[in-house]
Amino acid sequence: MTAPTSLPGVSAVRSAIREFGQMFSLGLDVVVAMFRRPFQLREFVQQFWFIASVSIAPAILVAIPFGAVISLQLGSLTRQLGAESFNGAASVLAVVQQASPIVTALIVAGAGGSAICADLGSRTIREEIDAMKVLGVSPIHRLIVPRVLAAIVAAVLLNGLVSVVGVAGGYFFNVIVQGGTPGAYLASFNALAQLPDLWVSMIKAFIFGFLAGVVASYRGLNPRGGPKGVGDVVNQSVVITFLLLFFVNTVITALYLQLVPAKGT
Repeated sequence: MTAPTSLPGVSAVRSAIREFGQMFSLGLDVVVAMFRRPFQLREFVQQFWFIASVSIAPAILVAIPFGAVISLQLGSLTRQLGAESFNGAASVLAVVQQASPIVTALIVAGAGGSAICADLGSRTIREEIDAMKVLGVSPIHRLIVPRVLAAIVAAVLLNGLVSVVGVAGGYFFNVIVQGGTPGAYLASFNALAQLPDLWVSMIKAFIFGFLAGVVASYRGLNPRGGPKGVGDVVNQSVVITFLLLFFVNTVITALYLQLVPAKGT
């Protein structure tokens, strides 16, 4: 009696590793193709405007409760510990370093990334991608690079917007709702916040936008089963992007806290 060649779990792991390797390869190809000419400016502008138009309102609406919840929770904790003077710094740093890039990435991946995946998936099942390859046109250079760059630029700009809205929301709820002191809120922020806190937030948004664009493009180029397959890969792209974002955010945050000294130390 012969043993089975592979167990279902082992096969799934191998498939996941293969998918990740292909996704990583596509990311490298996108980076290389970014420096090729001519640059697809019109496609980039169209994709950027679409992602921004579908992401601005949700990002603002999500940033306000995020900033409020963080401010209210930290305000309650600092009051219990007798450290109300540090509430402003803790709230702003939490919003800028953590909440803002995550909110931005989730909105860009959920709204823009799903649309990118659906568009490329429909092109693939209609054999438009194969036709481009036959004609000698690179789908990566013509279609994917503008979409990935649009996701990156949109994520970076939206990150700044979400940071401002989140900080303003936190200030409002701390000062108006919890009766905090405006001067103490701003003073603690100025005392502990530093420019690298903003830079790491922008770097996170840049990386998250790149990941969202690459994952959406990869899944869109590999649908299975016709129109139903397109719907499946859209769902998969959003889930995979979310998992990658949280993992990468943990790594970047750990490195930043280890390598960049806190202000005043």
